[in-house]
Amino acid sequence: MSVIIGKSLAGSVLAIIAATAVSADVPQVATDIAPVHGLVARVMDGLGEPDLVVRPGASPHGYAMRPSEAGALDAADAVFWIGAELEPWLGDSIDTLSPDARIVELLDVDGTTTLDFRDGATFEAHDHDHDHDHAHDHDHDGHDHAGHSHEGTDPHAWLDPENGKVWLDVIAEELAELDPENAETYRENAAAGREEIDAAMGDVEEMLSSAGAVSFVVFHDAYHYFENRFGIFAAGAISLGDASDPSPARVEEVRDTVVDLGVTCVFSEPQFNQNLVQTVIEGTDAETAVIDPLGFDIETGPGFYPALIRSLGENIAGCTSSS
Repeated sequence: MSVIIGKSLAGSVLAIIAATAVSADVPQVATDIAPVHGLVARVMDGLGEPDLVVRPGASPHGYAMRPSEAGALDAADAVFWIGAELEPWLGDSIDTLSPDARIVELLDVDGTTTLDFRDGATFEAHDHDHDHDHAHDHDHDGHDHAGHSHEGTDPHAWLDPENGKVWLDVIAEELAELDPENAETYRENAAAGREEIDAAMGDVEEMLSSAGAVSFVVFHDAYHYFENRFGIFAAGAISLGDASDPSPARVEEVRDTVVDLGVTCVFSEPQFNQNLVQTVIEGTDAETAVIDPLGFDIETGPGFYPALIRSLGENIAGCTSSS
């Protein structure tokens, strides 16, 4: 009897050692924001989980890392981030803490659709025509690690789900090179993720088609990619694309637009000043609702990204159709 127990125990120990060895071979991965984390988590599903640098609910435009978040960069074999256009503060930290890691700026990935920043507080309908497929050709001269420029590429590119699909494949190939033994799993997970995004896009198209005429203003100019993909366009934005505080003149211009165009919904965001939204809608028939390009109320993990796309569609359709 003791021999049988000994063999059983030995087998269990060997199984634990083998599982630990497989886990140890999976790359340590750091990501900047929750949507990127969600895409990487989908590709790594069943093998490991990436670390998230910018905690949910915080703005990536300006952020002070916690020690644990800096530690994630220090330990990373790979870092996936949008780029300096979104997070000018993060580039130096990556250079310092992750000098030997594989660094992927997703905004620079071939096949990424990029859009230019929109001018002014209110938007013309023709603005959505200025998209292009990225081929490492946009100019970084207007962006550095010290601050934002409002010329050049709008960095909120994760809100075009077609970009999410492109990035899934890039993430899978990068991890496959770091971890060849699990390459097929990364690629299969990416393929499944693309199908899930397609399903979410179909749901959003249906939501928005049944919402009727869509007339809305956003808190900050972060949704151009989503609007462009689904054929709905904001009348304006209270704040600039980096969510910096708007001038009183800009707030007044947006308010005039709400009145003149009969805008039905003005969206707020959980990270920013809600009083500005109340100022814009005061005395009008416009409703207000919360949307967030980072999905502050969505559980992080492999299902995050399609849930984010659906959430934006639901909230936009719900507010604009209820007015």
